[in-house]
Amino acid sequence: MVLEKLGTSLKDTLQKVARAVFVDEKLINELIKDIQKSLFQSDVNVKMVFELTKNIKERFLKEEAPGAISKKEWLIKIVYEELVRFLGEEQGKIDINPKKKPFKIMMVGLFGNGKTTTIGKLARFYAKRSYKVATIGLDVHRPAAPDQLEQISKSINVPCFIDKKEKNALKIYQRYEKDLSKFDIVIVDTAGRDALSDGLIKELNDLNKKIKPDENLLVIGADVGQAAQKQAEKFHEACGVTGVIITKLDGTAKGGGALAACSVTGAKVKFIGVGEKPEDLEEFKPKNFVGRLLGMGDLEALLEKAKDAISEEDAKDLGKKFLKGEFNLIDLYEQLQAVKKMGPLGKVMEMIPGFGQLKMPKDMLNVQEGKLEKWKHAMDSMTKEELEDPESISGGRLDRIAKGAGVSTSDVRDLVKQYRMGKKMMKMFKGGNEKSMEKMMKRMGGMKGLGMGMK
Repeated sequence: MVLEKLGTSLKDTLQKVARAVFVDEKLINELIKDIQKSLFQSDVNVKMVFELTKNIKERFLKEEAPGAISKKEWLIKIVYEELVRFLGEEQGKIDINPKKKPFKIMMVGLFGNGKTTTIGKLARFYAKRSYKVATIGLDVHRPAAPDQLEQISKSINVPCFIDKKEKNALKIYQRYEKDLSKFDIVIVDTAGRDALSDGLIKELNDLNKKIKPDENLLVIGADVGQAAQKQAEKFHEACGVTGVIITKLDGTAKGGGALAACSVTGAKVKFIGVGEKPEDLEEFKPKNFVGRLLGMGDLEALLEKAKDAISEEDAKDLGKKFLKGEFNLIDLYEQLQAVKKMGPLGKVMEMIPGFGQLKMPKDMLNVQEGKLEKWKHAMDSMTKEELEDPESISGGRLDRIAKGAGVSTSDVRDLVKQYRMGKKMMKMFKGGNEKSMEKMMKRMGGMKGLGMGMK
């Protein structure tokens, strides 16, 4: 889970506000101390933390809460808005110019930050959006670099241009320049070093002048923490960095420091790496990211993942069935497969508004993951009749399905129970029972104030 400790700590802080009887200066001071502690633990620069918390306190004491918003809701909204501003406010989006062919993205960075792996993720990201993408390997110093780029590109079905014998990066680019003109987007892998040396600066400068990239993206590991600022500034001097990609955000406590440090350099964070798989790359949108940290969810990211997991046609077909009140185990099976493709349940849940505030232990989430597998096996063991009419499953059929799937009868019962709950929800949609749905959404939504004005 992205910045799990920071997110948990901030959610606890906001829960304290939600439970408070009075919202006064004493509560504000407690809130400020909690936020400072959370950010210090995430390796955020002390000066920046004090500036952030000073703004939160001053805004609450000086500004009037608008309209019908309560003091609690207003305080939470201020915390949200100031954290968004703190992390860059506006999204650093890459606008691909369709008239510019190829659109060139040059990737730079030091050793150990996952630059080549990130190139594969970025190539997949754009290939999934119907762009014709290619990669080219210009790292002539690390012996395994061309092979690694070739292997990664092959795994996502993207053409890769390399020359394992040539030791001059400029000559490799010149050799393939004509071939690259056939693509919409070309992603360029460059050499890395243990530190930003004079030799690396000269090489990057020469490549920059020849390639004239539309984007120079710096890849930084979240584990470098506050040092990200110095790296970003030095690379910017060397080749004019236009954006940053922060990797390893799922596995370090220092990620907050890296995000905050990059935001002050002027080179916006454009993507974040949230896992090891090719699909674990997201556009960095400060508003959505802070929403997820505070337990408000991120529906935009959830919908992006859903697009990868289920086709638009299948989604429409399933939607029609829901509205008609038709729902069987085949539909549930398709849903389970889609959820599985979207990634671990923990990651999916933190994107759903309200669910991010629920403190679900990791072992419980692991049990849910295990249940999905067992349910899929149970459905594979069923007849077409049983899949289409789950109400027919009882007695001897339960035993037969369980034995055939290698699961317990209670696992099969749980599956049928899950189906009935889904069926009940679909009836709510069919009947247009808005009040029932509203009540359910309120139960899911947790704290009332978190969703206000934060789109």
